[in-house]
Amino acid sequence: MKRSEINEILHAGDAFIRSFGYIMPPFAYWSAAEMQEKRPDGIVKSRLGWDITDYGQGKFDELGLFLFTVRNGEMADLSKGRGMLYAEKIMISRENQISPMHRHNIKAEDIINRGGGALVLELFASAPDGSIDREADVTVPCDGQLRTVKAGGKIALAPGESVTLMPGVWHAFWGEGADVLIGEVSTVNDDLTDNVFEAPIGRFAKVEEDETPAHLLVSDYDTWLTS
Repeated sequence: MKRSEINEILHAGDAFIRSFGYIMPPFAYWSAAEMQEKRPDGIVKSRLGWDITDYGQGKFDELGLFLFTVRNGEMADLSKGRGMLYAEKIMISRENQISPMHRHNIKAEDIINRGGGALVLELFASAPDGSIDREADVTVPCDGQLRTVKAGGKIALAPGESVTLMPGVWHAFWGEGADVLIGEVSTVNDDLTDNVFEAPIGRFAKVEEDETPAHLLVSDYDTWLTS
């Protein structure tokens, strides 16, 4: 993705988020120069911040996702069973823009429709080897009530509704009828190692630098914030 495209998506996404009354933390608006000056260890280590991805496929409008990680604990705390065991994201799934089929090995997550159109999720269970089970039914909690769908079945979440996805549940999702503001509350998030995709794709965008970043993405930290 060109940096100019990322900047445009970022500004439009920020306005969309604000239109629902959600206010971003102050560090969201630090410039690249401010980030380089402050070198905020907690933000960088937890990979808090903007995340705009086309999964390396170059067709963001069809295959992509807009995310901002607001808070995130440490994986080491999970093994201890105490500490900051949780994470929170705010996301935007555009109408008919697919977040591709994937699962997590560790992360459990609540996916919440915070407003806009319907959020549609396609679901599969995992086979014993972790691959997609194309025969088994899938049961997931939706706002405390269990819902069961056939393999590859879809659930549509209206604004205010949510679904809980446990580790191993394969899922893809997209907005239907309009763009969707999505909340995610989960156990500790590790986007570097805990995403297993059905297709051989990447997690982050490949950035072509054609203008100055409006704000750094989490995937920029390793290159822009190294000494």
